[in-house]
Amino acid sequence: MTINPSSTRMFAEAAESAAAVQRQLDLNAEAAERIGRKLRQLKPRFITTVARGSSDHAACYAKYLLETTTGLVTSSSGPSVVSIYGTALHLENSLCLLISQSGASPDLLAMAKAARKAGAFVVALVNVSHSPLASLADEVIELQAGPEISVAATKSFITSLTAVIQLLSHWLNDEKMADSLVQAPALLQQAWDCDWSPAIETIAGTRDLFVLGRGLGLGIAYEAALKLKEVCGMHAEAFSSAEVLHGPVAIAHGDFPVLVLAQNDACYPGISELVDNLAQRDVKLITAGIQHDRAINLPCPDGHSVIEPVLRIQSFYRLVNALSVRLGLDPDSPPYLSKVTSTI
Repeated sequence: MTINPSSTRMFAEAAESAAAVQRQLDLNAEAAERIGRKLRQLKPRFITTVARGSSDHAACYAKYLLETTTGLVTSSSGPSVVSIYGTALHLENSLCLLISQSGASPDLLAMAKAARKAGAFVVALVNVSHSPLASLADEVIELQAGPEISVAATKSFITSLTAVIQLLSHWLNDEKMADSLVQAPALLQQAWDCDWSPAIETIAGTRDLFVLGRGLGLGIAYEAALKLKEVCGMHAEAFSSAEVLHGPVAIAHGDFPVLVLAQNDACYPGISELVDNLAQRDVKLITAGIQHDRAINLPCPDGHSVIEPVLRIQSFYRLVNALSVRLGLDPDSPPYLSKVTSTI
């Protein structure tokens, strides 16, 4: 039976992202202000993020946003350091940011307990407000994504990104960042309406491709590559547009597809130079957020640089859903995967 791309749960849930972000703005302001005030008082020495899967890609975005705005070292901590190795942590006077859609994975719960015991201020970003993780944290920011049934996370990923922006805008009292969030629901709707279908046949004709991003866009590249694996069964690898030149670019030849996701910030000149470099090869170049006469240029709305990566992944979700259907697959039921993955 042929599936209509617009009839999938993945399509319906991703399409709800704009409304979910609006709910965040309406319902989370008080919590974000309270946590921001506590962080101004705490003056944390460093920040640790803890997450798995798509949530860890949101944590990658958070790392770049937090480091570039606060100057605080932000590192991703492997939950197995506590859950398997049993290491005693030293997190005094730090912020520990845990991100999870379900808030139920045992290793994240172990990490939350250990972080609090080690003296960290623990903040959980979760979609399930009554989850075990929420009960273990010092503070909780609800993602407000609503029920997400499709195995592939979409709106919960986007709301994880905007929750980080909302928290940081209150912590730093950054009016420009706060204004970018106010504009986000309308821009997300524009991003959803963008036609990325010209890229479908190019990607459908391969089993291997690169997804490139940098800075705030690196976590988005990771997320796009994961979705290509999950719902399309493709071998997609994400790289920083800087790191790809240190070896991996050697295999990008012979009509090898390369998807470049860019945002208009300090990374843009370097990404532009890389696109020029790739255009001289026999790769199939697809770009979003940057134009080149030898590329398939995908349409993108413009916004504040912290929002543009969020817009790119929203447009991508519609593309990858349609691509999965084009390949004869069901994006709602990828093989061997389940909605909640319990790791120890």
